Amino acid sequence: MEAVLILIFIIGVYILKQYAFEKARQERQDYYRNDYLKSEAWQRKRYVAMKRDNWQCVYCGARATEVHHKRYAKNIGREPIHWLVSICKSCHENQHN
Repeated sequence: MEAVLILIFIIGVYILKQYAFEKARQERQDYYRNDYLKSEAWQRKRYVAMKRDNWQCVYCGARATEVHHKRYAKNIGREPIHWLVSICKSCHENQHN
């Protein structure tokens, strides 16, 4: 009986950890989409990346309209410029699919 209770407790702790992780992930995504991408800091980084890449998609050479993160920093907004590349919309969609 005691072993069953311990097992139930362990499963409950695991479920709570998964819920907390998922909630934190969703909060980061919401902040990234709704706040960070509209910030002046992001606009400056975006401009620097686009200018560096001559406003051309680094994958196909078409006119770049977006900036893609090759990696994401754990702290949003702390990504270095070399993690960012200029990209066209269709290549950006391909990168995320």
